[in-house]
Amino acid sequence: MDTNRNTPGGNQADRTAAPGPVLDPREQGAAGILAEQLAQGHVADAVERLNTLSPQESAAALALLPDDRAVEILDKPELDDPAEIVHFLPRDRAAVLLEGMSADRVADMLRDLEGTERAALVARLSAEMALAVQRLLSYPPRTAGSIMTTEFVSVPANWTVAQTLAHVRRVERTRETIYAIYVVEPRTRALVRAATMRRLITAEPGDFILSATRETEPVTVKPLTSREEVARLFRRHDLLAVPVVDDARRILGIVTVDDVLDAIVEEGTEDVQRFGGMEASDEPYTELGFGGMIRKRAGWLCALFLSEMLTASAMQHYEDALERAVVLTLFIPLIMSSGGNSGSQATSLLIRALALGELRLRDWWRVALRELPTGLTLGAILGTIGMLRILVWQEFGFFDYGEHWMLIALTVGTALVGIVTFGSLAGSMLPFILKRIGFDPASASAPFVATLVDVTGLVIYFSVASAILRGTLL
Repeated sequence: MDTNRNTPGGNQADRTAAPGPVLDPREQGAAGILAEQLAQGHVADAVERLNTLSPQESAAALALLPDDRAVEILDKPELDDPAEIVHFLPRDRAAVLLEGMSADRVADMLRDLEGTERAALVARLSAEMALAVQRLLSYPPRTAGSIMTTEFVSVPANWTVAQTLAHVRRVERTRETIYAIYVVEPRTRALVRAATMRRLITAEPGDFILSATRETEPVTVKPLTSREEVARLFRRHDLLAVPVVDDARRILGIVTVDDVLDAIVEEGTEDVQRFGGMEASDEPYTELGFGGMIRKRAGWLCALFLSEMLTASAMQHYEDALERAVVLTLFIPLIMSSGGNSGSQATSLLIRALALGELRLRDWWRVALRELPTGLTLGAILGTIGMLRILVWQEFGFFDYGEHWMLIALTVGTALVGIVTFGSLAGSMLPFILKRIGFDPASASAPFVATLVDVTGLVIYFSVASAILRGTLL
């Protein structure tokens, strides 16, 4: 990758490598036949076909394709396990294909390879491409710097519209996108303005490029900005690309909308997995091996199991009450599930709101003031339903709760109000607490919240029972 491709006025060649020779498919067996099929039709169809094959089979076919076609396929983010495919390619062949790809895509691939193999491939790249890739690899994962591309169009502020259009025509094939042309100060290279292609085309050729730019400064991000924050900026400002700048406002690269979409999908997948009480995995379910499946799920299950032991301890504490009023045990599942469900609802809402930037840490008190009356109302609704259930069963003879059935109904109803309210508050506050101490709020998964509410729910339930049934069943 030529890191100076964004140098105004430069005459750059197409990044795509020249087509290489393809051996006669008849001499290459199944791999040759597959390569012949992949060389035809849409690239998306070729990618979909390779995703059904093993990395070894994919590599064998790509090794026989013309360079430009193989590069086009490897450059697609929809291709599964590209690093594994590159691993099975001959080193020289892999280097040729990587040289023709976009630098950010190459960096993503190399990041998944072992250190020695990564170094061997980087050593075979051109100096410009190696420098660009190493720069991208230097940024931490999940940051704007790690997902940006160094292929963008920039021109000095003293250029005319005609000069800019001529430059765009020369370099467009080597750029990730030409959604925007970034105007920089000629001496310092600091970002000044951004011009859209639409305004550039409609402007007078002899006018300075600044006349075709927007009056406001473009939205920018720093290389260490989290990709979640980048995604929020895209959503807030309806962007197609955003420049990544250093402290001197020099452009290091740009993040495009397709990069953001990939990041959103990955983050959403991880959040869903954490909601379910398991370690996040970046591998598709069908490709996650048995050992990996156990590793991803066993840890959280063990942690949740140990925490659920607190429920048993709580029940042991109220052993005497259970012996004297066995009927109370009938409603323990009802009580525990209601509190866990209300907590999970609140947690899901708050995690989503925090992810979208709708709430910040300082808003916790506003959330608490909303969840308190909400929890009381929801608890009252469930409590009323629970009391009506006991009434109907008692009156129609479905079950005899004894002479103190009205007190039992009152106990269940009152306990549900307290438990659902606590569940709503706990579920809404946990994401704030986790984010405050530096953890991903998604870690406040539904199982974790349910476990917390289960233990507390038992304490509330038996405390209410002791107060209402004292002198009768207790």
